[in-house]
Amino acid sequence: MGREIIRTKDFATDAVNFIVDLARKSLAERNEFRIALSGGNTPRPVYTELARTGRDLLWQRILITFGDERCVPPDDRMARETLFIPAHLPDKSIMRMRGEIEPQIAAEDYQDYIDLLATQRGEPIYRHDLILLGLGNDGHTASLFPGTAGLEETTRRVIANFVPQFNSWRLSFTFPLINHARQICFLVNATKREKLIDGVLKGDPKYPASRVNPSAGEVTWILAEN
Repeated sequence: MGREIIRTKDFATDAVNFIVDLARKSLAERNEFRIALSGGNTPRPVYTELARTGRDLLWQRILITFGDERCVPPDDRMARETLFIPAHLPDKSIMRMRGEIEPQIAAEDYQDYIDLLATQRGEPIYRHDLILLGLGNDGHTASLFPGTAGLEETTRRVIANFVPQFNSWRLSFTFPLINHARQICFLVNATKREKLIDGVLKGDPKYPASRVNPSAGEVTWILAEN
């Protein structure tokens, strides 16, 4: 695994440049760009900037998945209001998680869909060109929280993970799928504690994000600084 750390005072611009450069490279090499989006508030300005400056991308050849999702109605989507609508993305480019239905069924449906895409491409596991991830104050990433069953999943690619601290279910990619990506990018804002980030980077097992370790991929951290 290769790792790069980018500290920046121009977070949204640098993150978008990173995404767009990788998209163009993937489109040139494979005529397709597969990206998984992260939720939360941190990527909001990134998606807004991507919608503004990425209009020349070949969105019809870009497949967008989601690393995790809350179990909420479909209109409650940050990515939809900041990126999909402003950039006029075609519906066929967006593979949303159905958070409005029973969580176990939603997870199975999503895995079935990405498994089908993998089979159509002759792949044993769907391989993302880029997975965007966040970092929670407890070290969680996607919806893989400390102490939850999803941390120990070794076969399924998408799960419904119960999170006791919220008393709710979350849909989430698992580490087998995350660690199969060509490129992973953590988008982390300036409010995160250096001790937390340092612990993840050093592989402290109490932080789920430390388990992000692609066997044949690269990991980039884009850290916003004040």
